[in-house]
Amino acid sequence: MSGFFQILIYGYGNPGREDDGLGYAMVRKLEAWVRESGISGIEFDTNYQLNIEDAEAISGKDLVFFIDASTEEIEDFILTDVNGESDVSFTTHAASPGYIVKLCSELFSKAPPVKLLHIKGYQWEFREGLSEKAKSNLQNAFSFMKEYLLNLQTNIPKLKT
Repeated sequence: MSGFFQILIYGYGNPGREDDGLGYAMVRKLEAWVRESGISGIEFDTNYQLNIEDAEAISGKDLVFFIDASTEEIEDFILTDVNGESDVSFTTHAASPGYIVKLCSELFSKAPPVKLLHIKGYQWEFREGLSEKAKSNLQNAFSFMKEYLLNLQTNIPKLKT
């Protein structure tokens, strides 16, 4: 992947609440893999939640992946598109990916393609470490993301439509 195409991979959630740390865990795995593979053009970030400042962070990117734990009824993970109409909400404690895209578009008159990787979680108690089922889902999502990133050159036209 060449350096002219800039990607941000941003995991969020609370690693002190068991499976809520899936976003952090995925970023750490991908970051190590990217570094070992010598791939350029990918930046990483993590936080407990998305914030309005993240609109600026995504504004200069060509593609953004947000990664979060999911309580939804999905198998192990799912990758969905995010736009300014997708689950747009903001409270004093959290901003949704859709809100960040909407804000980016409003403030900077542009927004990159954004995807949300939802990884199925099961346990949410106040302690560190992922459940065994979440670890399995994390590994499946990691394998998918490695292949997706390696094949990104053929996916770029689809992302821009």
